[in-house]
Amino acid sequence: MIKKLPFIGLGLAIIAFGQLSAKTASETLDELLNKENSDQQLETAPLIEDLAFLRKVTVDLIGRIPTMEEITTFQKWPLSERRKMAVGNLLEDKRFNDRWTVFFSDMLRIRSGKAGGPQLMAYVNKCLKEKTPYDHMARELISSNGKTTNTPAVGFILGDDVDPMALAGATSQIFMGVRIACAQCHNHPFDDWEQKQFYGFAAYFGKTKFIEQSDFNRNAYTTEGHEQMVLWPPERLKPPERFPVAAKFPFELVKFEKDNRPSHISRFQSKREESKKEKGEKEKFVSLGDFLDDIDASASESRKTGPGGFDLEGSLMKDKKKVNLKGDIYRQSNLRKELARLITQPENRYFPRAFVNRAWKEMMGRGFFEPIDNYSAYNEVSHTETLEYLADEFVASGYDVRALLRIITGTEAYRRGHHYSDTSEKERKKAEHRFVAAPVRRMISEAFYDSVLIAGNLMGEKKWRNGENIKTITETVRIALPPKEEEKPEADVVKTPEANPEPPQPVTPASTTEPTMSNKMANMAGGTMIRSRVVGGYDLEQGLEVDFDGLLSGDKKVKGELAMMKKMSDEKIRMQQEQSMMQQTTRRRMRYTYRDQTREIDDNPSYPTSALRMQSPAAPPSFFRVFGQPSRDRLGEFRDSSASMRQSLMLLNGKNVHEASRVGTLEPLHKMLTAKSPNIDKAIEYAYLAALTRKPTEEEHLEALTIVHTADNLVDGMADLRWVLFNTHEFRFL
Repeated sequence: MIKKLPFIGLGLAIIAFGQLSAKTASETLDELLNKENSDQQLETAPLIEDLAFLRKVTVDLIGRIPTMEEITTFQKWPLSERRKMAVGNLLEDKRFNDRWTVFFSDMLRIRSGKAGGPQLMAYVNKCLKEKTPYDHMARELISSNGKTTNTPAVGFILGDDVDPMALAGATSQIFMGVRIACAQCHNHPFDDWEQKQFYGFAAYFGKTKFIEQSDFNRNAYTTEGHEQMVLWPPERLKPPERFPVAAKFPFELVKFEKDNRPSHISRFQSKREESKKEKGEKEKFVSLGDFLDDIDASASESRKTGPGGFDLEGSLMKDKKKVNLKGDIYRQSNLRKELARLITQPENRYFPRAFVNRAWKEMMGRGFFEPIDNYSAYNEVSHTETLEYLADEFVASGYDVRALLRIITGTEAYRRGHHYSDTSEKERKKAEHRFVAAPVRRMISEAFYDSVLIAGNLMGEKKWRNGENIKTITETVRIALPPKEEEKPEADVVKTPEANPEPPQPVTPASTTEPTMSNKMANMAGGTMIRSRVVGGYDLEQGLEVDFDGLLSGDKKVKGELAMMKKMSDEKIRMQQEQSMMQQTTRRRMRYTYRDQTREIDDNPSYPTSALRMQSPAAPPSFFRVFGQPSRDRLGEFRDSSASMRQSLMLLNGKNVHEASRVGTLEPLHKMLTAKSPNIDKAIEYAYLAALTRKPTEEEHLEALTIVHTADNLVDGMADLRWVLFNTHEFRFL
């Protein structure tokens, strides 16, 4: 049974486009929104001012607040054109690729610590930089086989450990916005999906294999086998016999007559034909050879990300010399290639609809349907015609992500402000749900982090001269003391306990990623104190080399024990080592003392690395995770926008906010405040523009004067004012 869902708005949207062809797509979108809101009594919020728009669109498109230079430039542009010009510049800004790599990383659940994760993140970043159409990128992600060193898109398949059931659920939910995985164990309880449909969909991944040739996944790759591993009936039913499942696409495709295609399909085909002529080649996937070669020129610059930075492009280069692009050939998947074609063809409405709904929520704070990966006949769509029209425009653009964002930012809906306390909560939520008022939404954590650095002049150049912030710090360190004379054993040797029924034996570690014994166990092997050496970062004890220092007298005894130990199991050795350690009576006792140690530092921080280029997801206690970055471990996990006490404490007491608040001697503010005739009014206006992208109101200006003059001097007073601004809701919310 093919899944059927209503496509109410498709024909109406096409008619609307024909009637309003002279209008822009953004204007048509607004008219459709207004039409679908016409039966509602709504309290419409006012449009935001120019500087508020600049702040909002800058944070959304490149992941930080605008700089003072960008604010000044924006204000010099013609009033009627400045918003379009700002959007155009931001879409071409190099930070755009990094900001939207974060968006795709959340969507695809890319994890830096997962096999293939860094290469996949770099691949997405490069696709954005080269303006690769979204359908091209999706096809590679779904269909690729090989090694991540020469086929980085295979990281998507590796992300779910090449499990066909997990991949079926992820592919459907991510690329089509349908939670078909709920039908894996039984027919979907809240939708029309049947279990056998899920198995037929999973069968597209049923022949893909993960091959691991050595430790640490260095030579791991995916390839295509010959046997279908997805079998029916399900194993949990304990059937007497199971049979391979035939791959079957369960989603409905819209059918059109060849000579009567909708406008958006014809425009899509024309766009692709133009693109082929410009490139002088047939439509194809990204050339992997060119992909790696093109990185050479920019890799050296991109690696300069600073401590803790993540090299989005350079991570693809580290094994390039080892890659044989001609000889490193892996069997590709015809099944997944066909699935990728079915998913991304223009006749599949699920594909563009799912993406535009995600992008709309990212920019507007709410999707046309929620959750954004659960499109269903039983799930409410707030504006069906508007959603279908936007999906059509995305297809017609050739699946151009920038073109989609240009349409959204050009709408009146995007330029709407908030409803505040003078509107009831019921009316406010209703207006936000119908997109006639903007919900209050917090910056994503990476953008928030970078915005603090930008407003505090900590990004890039230092704001203090060298030597101006010399501080003496005291650290408590632990120091090892030599053992007392009376505690020294006669030799660095521990006798084998008599309780052992047979001599202990050393371990010959297997070629696994985990050691067969801990270092402590190994150091006591056979009752002999063994000291392993570490060379070049590798524990040489793990099957590479063992260095004995202070062996038992007599090489024959040692060699005999080693030979016998090779015959024992790891478990037997573990038990004997535990028993041996418990019975030792003459062991060297280490003594420690703690001392305070002082040293001088130049406390002059600067942050050359954008948070957008750091490894992600970060550790749970980090700033990014505390402010909502998801773990990306499971489907249906989104950014957490809820507030917490921990967030408040990080802002009130955090070092970054403290350093951003201080007024450095190289900052323009310092010159304003330390001149013979300090210009305090101008300094306050500058601080507001830098932090909140607006000038202060008259009341705020008076309050700021009070704060500045309350401190011991004007510079410290300005630091207090900046600290207050960074801790306001207005700073971190849009």
